[in-house]
Amino acid sequence: MMEYRPSLRRKCAGWSLIAISPLGGLLPILPGVVFFALGLFILRHQYFWAHRGLAWAGSRWPEAVAKVEVMETRMILRGERWTQRLRSSFRRLLRR
Repeated sequence: MMEYRPSLRRKCAGWSLIAISPLGGLLPILPGVVFFALGLFILRHQYFWAHRGLAWAGSRWPEAVAKVEVMETRMILRGERWTQRLRSSFRRLLRR
């Protein structure tokens, strides 16, 4: 079952990564497959086709997909902590 979580920021980030992935075929510095896979990973809760594609990748490379999901969870928690710190710092500045 797909969990649908609409987010404009995630859509923009995912489509941006997919859009620059063809440059990886032209430029040896950019790994196009990696950008496409990351874009697909970001869009997996936005579109059914991305969810299905990531399910295929998960069946083929389960360890790699699990590591990326753990990394995403850590990054989300880190972002929430940073947001809380910024809000508390901003509140302290406003009280002065």
